[in-house]
Amino acid sequence: MNLNLTLIAQAITFTVFIWATVKFVWPYMLRAIETRQKTIADGLAAAEEGKRSLELSNKRADEEIRKARARATELLSQAEKRGAQMIEEARNAAKEEGNREKAAAKAEIEQQVTRAREQLRDNVAALAVAGAEKILRREVNAKAHSDLLDSIKQQL
Repeated sequence: MNLNLTLIAQAITFTVFIWATVKFVWPYMLRAIETRQKTIADGLAAAEEGKRSLELSNKRADEEIRKARARATELLSQAEKRGAQMIEEARNAAKEEGNREKAAAKAEIEQQVTRAREQLRDNVAALAVAGAEKILRREVNAKAHSDLLDSIKQQL
């Protein structure tokens, strides 16, 4: 066995192996690597787009929350104003009702005073008639008249 011949045969076999690898295996491996690189690049791009979308969504959510809080504050303010207005209306209605009741009470008191005066007038008239009757029944005497008038004054 010749060492040179073995060495040349191994070199030829290695060259055929390299040529077969470059011709048949290498293109499939490059396509697989390129496909994998493209998949990874697409994934990274999608992740970047997702990150941007998430940031945008967070900004929108923060804006909506801010708007909702502003609206809630506005509604709360309106409710407080309406509550104060209702209290003021109730207060005014109560004052008006109090004034009406006061006026009705004054009118009733006035009627009672008028009735009492009329009753007093009737009593005075009855006493005057009774006094005049007593005076007329007695004899006409100045002393008796003055005594009788004094007694009538005391009755009044």
